[in-house]
Amino acid sequence: MPETSNLNIAVVGGGPGGYAAAFLAADLGMTVTLIDPELNPGGVCLYRGCIPSKALLHVAKLLEESHQAKDWGIEFATPKIDLARLRSWKEGVIKKLTGGLGVLSKQRKVHYLQGRAAFENSTTLRVTKSDGSEEALSFDRIVIATGSRPAIVPTLKLDTPRMMDSTGALNLEDIPGSLLVVGGGYIGLELGSVYAALGTRVTVVEMLPGLLPGADRDLVLPLHKRLEKMFEGILLNTTVASVKDEGTGIRATFEGANVKEREKVFDRVLVSVGRKPNSEIAGLDKTRVQVGPRGFIQVNKQLQTDDPSIYAIGDVVGEPMLAHKASHEGRTAVEAIAGHKVAFEPNAIPAVVFTDPEVAWCGLTETQAQKENREVKVAKFPWAASGRAITLDRPEGMTKVLIDPQSERVLGVGIVGVGAGEMIAEGVLAIEMSALASDVALTIHPHPTLSETVMESAEVFFGTSTHIYRPKRS
Repeated sequence: MPETSNLNIAVVGGGPGGYAAAFLAADLGMTVTLIDPELNPGGVCLYRGCIPSKALLHVAKLLEESHQAKDWGIEFATPKIDLARLRSWKEGVIKKLTGGLGVLSKQRKVHYLQGRAAFENSTTLRVTKSDGSEEALSFDRIVIATGSRPAIVPTLKLDTPRMMDSTGALNLEDIPGSLLVVGGGYIGLELGSVYAALGTRVTVVEMLPGLLPGADRDLVLPLHKRLEKMFEGILLNTTVASVKDEGTGIRATFEGANVKEREKVFDRVLVSVGRKPNSEIAGLDKTRVQVGPRGFIQVNKQLQTDDPSIYAIGDVVGEPMLAHKASHEGRTAVEAIAGHKVAFEPNAIPAVVFTDPEVAWCGLTETQAQKENREVKVAKFPWAASGRAITLDRPEGMTKVLIDPQSERVLGVGIVGVGAGEMIAEGVLAIEMSALASDVALTIHPHPTLSETVMESAEVFFGTSTHIYRPKRS
């Protein structure tokens, strides 16, 4: 392998995985070319995903709190929504962050090419630039970071602006009177919450028995209860059999044992049933890269594909499709290219649903433990006993810790409540450091904070929680 300082690498895709890989490679002294269709790095996350959705969710939370303030003796006038200014603010957030990444690219002397790349062979890319010109470039190593796109349901495909995917929903063209959200996963619930806060009557349809499939049911329950008040309807065990454009709206037909209203017309329909990897890269068949049956590029623990010269990271290599997972994979791939002894084998990858309340978890879940018939001890601390949660008037939350009964190691952490996404990193650190329940319980947390609930969950395991009474374990 050439010396690191002599390595010439390309990163195809400028999302959180791609630009993290490119920046680290530059920091390690490599010559780096970063290729992406957008003006600046950022990818789906910054342009059409994580960042714009969180900006809008912040607005949604503000609107909800303005209503809740009546309970505290404070009343505001009915909010007036200037949709153009709201869109402009959201776009400003995107421009600021992506522009900052552009500056960082220049500071690191990363060669940024706005365009699309196709493989000519394992070490050569033909880049079609934004101005239409083409250029063939050769590299020592290539990192694929092409991400994913919204999945399409063929039976729900209509050529009308009334049908939206997550990208279209984030454009916020208008505030529809009614919206059908197909899919009760995190994308559908987050965007449904935004539109509901803006005044849209939202109905969510989920084919499985519960929202957020795969998440622990006791974490989902507080969210479900709050969404029942925000949404016009939540239809579980239900599928959308067909959709029909009637000009003034979309008529949806429902199927399910408990469906009461078989047909209903909506102003808009948001289809959010997951994402598909962008592995259909031109010329990839000219390399030794292998793509699995679900469309994911196959890689080893160093993120190297079956072609020794090519690495792949992020959504395109498998689930969970999360920006922070992609970033760490990007750094691992670059370190492997540099000859470091590394592997991507985390014990915990946090997941956060940025609804209100937020739902977050990491490590082993109770649902997973039950499927695997794995013995665990579960300690839960209800936020109704949290002084900070009461001061926020948000006592519906809960923090839970899954503990190995023999070693007393922390195996998993789950949180539902305000700011859950900000707190879950403590759980990730505990799992990665093989912390014991006693380590968490003996770690002094500030008072009054929501973070105390993590400490008190561990105390519940020992039967010594200060703010709730539980019999001591035998």
